[in-house]
Amino acid sequence: MKRRYFSAVLIAASAWLSQTSAWAQALFRAGKDYLPLERPVATEAGNGKVELIEFFWYSCPHCNAFELPFAQWVKNAPKDVVVRRMPVAFREDFVPQQRLFFTLEAMNLLESLHAKVFAAIHVEKQSLNTDAAITDWVAKQGVDKAKFTETYKSFGVASKLKRAVQLQNDYKVEGVPSLGIAGRFYTDGSLAGSMERALKVAEFLLAQTRTRT
Repeated sequence: MKRRYFSAVLIAASAWLSQTSAWAQALFRAGKDYLPLERPVATEAGNGKVELIEFFWYSCPHCNAFELPFAQWVKNAPKDVVVRRMPVAFREDFVPQQRLFFTLEAMNLLESLHAKVFAAIHVEKQSLNTDAAITDWVAKQGVDKAKFTETYKSFGVASKLKRAVQLQNDYKVEGVPSLGIAGRFYTDGSLAGSMERALKVAEFLLAQTRTRT
């Protein structure tokens, strides 16, 4: 490729990217489609990475509906995006499911059981909302009951519960499912119009964060 032609291509590409960015900014507006945080939240993404948090509740039907498309999005997400799922606790009776998630995470069982929890609640209509019900269900999945119970009641899991509540408050989570982006922004289906569009908003904000770092 000749240098002059190559330069023309670069100029055209730059103009296209500029137009695309302007189009996205016109499409997604702060205060309408997403909320900038008053105070940035520390992330765990690491250098050269950007963080996306999904706030959810296992018993939420909207979270259940969002799980499959979100899981697919995660599989195709850019390599510099670190995705974290964060169970919320708007009330005390949410806590057992928070403990369930963090216990599965600690035992490296999320990949095999996370989706099954949603199915058990929303398809099989099981009430996994107490410590006893959760422990019995997990045991039926072939998990060592004693080890699960020990982890479920551990200091490590209790610490993650506190961190989850802190993040929920820092992002001022209004409902679930919802998304926290790069420690700077928040969006959900109510703001964006749908969770599918909320993911588009998140993609835009992740891209904006990259350009600033």
